[in-house]
Amino acid sequence: MNDSGKEERRAAASPVCALRAFNDNYIWLVRHDTLAAVVDPGDAAPVLAALQRDGLRLHAILLTHHHNDHVGGVAELVQRTGATVFGPAGERLPHCDRRLAQGDRVTLPELDLDLGVLDVPGHTAGHIAYFGRAAGVEPLVFCGDTLFAAGCGRLFEGTPAQMHESLAKLAALPAATRVYCAHEYTLSNLRWAEAVEPGNGALAAWHGEARRLREADRATVPTTIGLELQVNPFLRTAVPAVAQAAARHAGQPLASQVDVFAALREWKNKF
Repeated sequence: MNDSGKEERRAAASPVCALRAFNDNYIWLVRHDTLAAVVDPGDAAPVLAALQRDGLRLHAILLTHHHNDHVGGVAELVQRTGATVFGPAGERLPHCDRRLAQGDRVTLPELDLDLGVLDVPGHTAGHIAYFGRAAGVEPLVFCGDTLFAAGCGRLFEGTPAQMHESLAKLAALPAATRVYCAHEYTLSNLRWAEAVEPGNGALAAWHGEARRLREADRATVPTTIGLELQVNPFLRTAVPAVAQAAARHAGQPLASQVDVFAALREWKNKF
């Protein structure tokens, strides 16, 4: 078995593992004994294959937002497994049994899962994240398309101020929090981040490690909040080097951190 195959075998046995979907999506599978939950199943096929392979029963589905690459497999999974669906209160979803907003909790003792809900609008108007413990792994956050490794989601429905506030909520989580985002965008994000902050040694080191992981066909996520605070320009709007780079790129002074964030997001959109 090659190194990639060994890595996939190890990942499949871990309490929280990535199921690959489409070009770059990750569906997160949480497993405890013979039960499982999944986060943002845009495609039912990889979930059903994992359940059959590992002899698991799907107990719950957690959704962060309404985009089809995150919810496209929900109807089939519910029909095939009867799993309970948890999702954001403010979004149109194909199926949802329990609507959630900030302050709510998802507590499933049978999965050793206890997650608090955070409202994190910006990518979509009603996007939520789940923070806490799952299958013994803690602290962790399932953040959908709000925070990525060295990046953040595009603003399809929200404002720069909303997304900046949402990212601040995530940045305030404990540094050890594992960040389970939904896409493998890390290398492209890191190339941009180095253009913003070329003198950042932690960023350069992580870029090298991430390249090695991808060359071995291994995931670069989860990262941690602590790492993101060191390398992610979107979480570093108060850092003078980042703010100055954003202002230079925008060609004008930027009066606030929200203005810096907005300039960074426009920069990344066209990078």
